[in-house]
Amino acid sequence: MTLPLIPPMLATPGRLPPAVQDQRWAYETKQDGQRVMVYLPGDGSLSLRARSGEEITGAYPELRPLGDALGATPAVLDGEVLALDEQGRADFQLLQSRMGLAHAPARAARRAAQVPVHLVLFDVPYLTEPLLRLPYLRRRERLVELGLTGAYWSTPAAVVGHGAEALAATREHGLEGLVCKRLDSVYEPGIRSRAWIKIRNMRAEDVIVGGWLPGRGRLSGLPGAVLVGQRAGERLRYVGGVGTGWSEAERAELAALLRDAASERCPFDPVPRVPGARWVLPRLVGEVSYSTRTRAGLLRQPSWLRLRPDLTPEDSAADLPEGSGGGDAP
Repeated sequence: MTLPLIPPMLATPGRLPPAVQDQRWAYETKQDGQRVMVYLPGDGSLSLRARSGEEITGAYPELRPLGDALGATPAVLDGEVLALDEQGRADFQLLQSRMGLAHAPARAARRAAQVPVHLVLFDVPYLTEPLLRLPYLRRRERLVELGLTGAYWSTPAAVVGHGAEALAATREHGLEGLVCKRLDSVYEPGIRSRAWIKIRNMRAEDVIVGGWLPGRGRLSGLPGAVLVGQRAGERLRYVGGVGTGWSEAERAELAALLRDAASERCPFDPVPRVPGARWVLPRLVGEVSYSTRTRAGLLRQPSWLRLRPDLTPEDSAADLPEGSGGGDAP
């Protein structure tokens, strides 16, 4: 049969619901992977579509057996494709080696043998008929009843209430964050809804500014991003570019400080490949937030928090192990 195309419902960034409303919400682990809608027509076939609507079935051949899991029952499932590290945690950098291979079946099969993926399922907006108007709690019950657990897919539990404890647990185990879903929420295809709230666990560290990239348009003459590093022994290792988090006044202040510290020599060792970079003496210390690090030690999703005029580069707390950091701009 022909299933309806259903764009995924999206969560809005935010905070935990008020404690008095805690029991009205379910809490799921936020995963660092690729969002997918799974189409099971009931004929043994399977189709995967990315959040953009692109057909990506060919990129993940190990998921094809899921097409038989519900027999002749047609369904559309909502989930996330993950690549897991040795500790069983989602590693987006690993997953990137699997993405983009939808039209390269031979390469996809080879990568599947080397880096198998795991699909976590968390909603069912269609099961024989549309379930869009059913409340989340009922859809979740229907999904759990399907018993979809296999070598390459599973249906992780959601917790009702205990949001603060659930968020603390994700931080303790180094997970990306939490998604809060109101129990009475309907499924809103393609909508970024306040009925789903995502909370990303962010870390904060001190960094040393070693360069910058000029802004464009209205930011002409101002820094569009600063290039930052952290100490690794006697060297300053590049850990990424930070292009968000400033007010206009803070960006102007930083521009003046960068001009005063201009240098012809790159302070990072090794020198990162960042076209158009302008180098400065490594004497400014700032604090940034970020979600996690890549395998090369680069910061993922960094955002500027503040200058640290109270610290010198020698005082900054972070000290990378030798061999981490460096490389191209993220």
